[in-house]
Amino acid sequence: MNGGASAHAASEKVQPYKNGWGFDVAGMDKSVKAGDNFFRYANGTYLDHIQIPPDKSTFGPFSILADVARERVQGILTAAGKTAPAGDPTTTEAKLGVYYATFLDEARAEQLGATPLKGDLDQVKAVHDAASLAELFGRAQSSFQFNPFSVGIGPDAKDPTQNALEIGQGSLGLPDRDYYLKPEFAKKKTAYQAYIAKMLGLVGWENPADAAAKVVALETEIAKIQWARVDRRDPVKTYNPTTIGDLSKSAPGIEWITLFKAAGLPTSDISGTRIIVDEPSAVAGTAKVIKAADLDVIRAWLAFHLADNAAPALSKAFVQADFEFNAHELNGQQQLSERWKRAVGATGRAMGFAIGKVYVDKYFPPSAKASITELTQQVKAAFAERLHHVTWMAPETRDAAEQKLNNFLIIVGYPAKWRTYDGLVVKNGDIYGNMERSSAFEWQYELSHFGKPVDREEWLMTPQTVNAYNNPTQVEVVFPAAILQPPFFDPKGDAAVNYGAIGGVIGHEMTHSFDDQGRQFDEHGRLHQWWKDEDVKRFQALADKFGKQYDAFEVVPGTHLNGKLTMGENIADLGGLTLALDAYHASLHGKPAPVVHGLTGDQRVFLGWAQVWREKVRDDAARNYATVDPHSAPQARVNIPMHNIDAWYKAFDVKPGEKLYLTPEERVKIW
Repeated sequence: MNGGASAHAASEKVQPYKNGWGFDVAGMDKSVKAGDNFFRYANGTYLDHIQIPPDKSTFGPFSILADVARERVQGILTAAGKTAPAGDPTTTEAKLGVYYATFLDEARAEQLGATPLKGDLDQVKAVHDAASLAELFGRAQSSFQFNPFSVGIGPDAKDPTQNALEIGQGSLGLPDRDYYLKPEFAKKKTAYQAYIAKMLGLVGWENPADAAAKVVALETEIAKIQWARVDRRDPVKTYNPTTIGDLSKSAPGIEWITLFKAAGLPTSDISGTRIIVDEPSAVAGTAKVIKAADLDVIRAWLAFHLADNAAPALSKAFVQADFEFNAHELNGQQQLSERWKRAVGATGRAMGFAIGKVYVDKYFPPSAKASITELTQQVKAAFAERLHHVTWMAPETRDAAEQKLNNFLIIVGYPAKWRTYDGLVVKNGDIYGNMERSSAFEWQYELSHFGKPVDREEWLMTPQTVNAYNNPTQVEVVFPAAILQPPFFDPKGDAAVNYGAIGGVIGHEMTHSFDDQGRQFDEHGRLHQWWKDEDVKRFQALADKFGKQYDAFEVVPGTHLNGKLTMGENIADLGGLTLALDAYHASLHGKPAPVVHGLTGDQRVFLGWAQVWREKVRDDAARNYATVDPHSAPQARVNIPMHNIDAWYKAFDVKPGEKLYLTPEERVKIW
């Protein structure tokens, strides 16, 4: 889902609107015509009067509710700390308290300086051949070390009841290949080189400036062969099963068997182990570049990424350098977040579901779960009705789509069973060790899935996360507890606003199962062609037409959205808002909608959606997101879906000549 919008402060003591029915009328700008810029019409006065906090690159409801959740979690962790023993903890509650308190201890971090890095840095310096390099890449799965390949275990897209090992191109130090290759990012690339030199200097590397230039040159060569994000969205292109033994032949240059052995893959037959390769040419090309590179450059590369990965666990010099590049330079953030906020984040990444269990008990009553569950069923029913009347789809394909919708697993609030953290070792005063052991614990948890059936009850987000997700291989949609509050949902608020806000989110996640990616997974979550060829052609024509509307949207001067990169989210936004409106209409049972504050029911549905996205974004962050984020900019998420929906024109009396007006023939209707 992702995103942001609404509210006046980051404390749970402040409500996201000042009236009792759910929409901030005072935040509207009625000097702007709805048909010229609905985003401004709905949110303009609010946006004119808020400032992005200095420790954020964006500000809106998502970030505001994340702050609410963060404050609540801070209270949970502080309380847990009061029960912690003087020595190392053994209970989960005590581990939470000690992990948090240890991270908070800035004086301890300063006292240690770069000392915690020594063991890992010695491993980097010891790399002397292909075998020792592969070993280090393998150990990176459970440490601060760097692996230029993405390795994981998850559902097999063509056999989603079973878990599979997967590998793909990894992340480099800049957000995307475009940052290395396109002239508009040249200044960011120069700043990145300076950041590498700074970090290498902090770890005592010889000739850090010269080494930094060579590291950037190495990563630029890798970037040239990496796949573009649009291609990586294609689940068919990125499904390439082979064995690790055959990977050694198709991608020579890395000792793959050594790498996976060092990673702890639990099998005696590593060579014969099946593995799915996401981007074969990029994996092979990266291996070739690494093999040809000078070992001195490789070691400098590894040393930099080690310091970059470990920076949050180290002294102020590392933390500040990390902030100045990754937060300020890339995203425009003006100020480092307070240490307690970073401590909450670090503890949440280490033991998120242990926190989530307490969070749900304290902040998510059964009544909230019941209300949202009912709403999900209403939106699902609206989708079933809409599917039944889709005209561009062959009847047999439509029948299969309806069966897929029937198979949806909808989960609200929290998981049916909770993860445990019995094996995680937390030590008083050991910030670096706690974080590294947490990484190892998570990797061991992931390894425990190897060769095992998929558990559909396992969650990919914690309940205290302000977001929602669709899992295509499991045919499920999940709505964590933290998003189920104003301005997304208020059980005491106006029904129409609730439908436009959380109803739109619910419809958005359901529509993902039928967007350009999700539609390729059948009613059992299997990746295969279950549509007729003519259905695919008709869908693609509609999607391409829709995507061009986003291509034309300028986020900041000189930067446009990429309609192909954001296609799935765009289709989900259009579907979500359409389903929210349908579900609201059905809820009236033929009765006229009430008028509230002079606004009709349909108007309030559209305004409820717009309020969810009233977000401000710093320019650097906006450029970054336009390059890497599959979600469109907030203004586009409001204006573009709206002007493709006929009911919006009627609700706000939008006429030809107004800037958002599309002729009926220009409007796109997919679901």
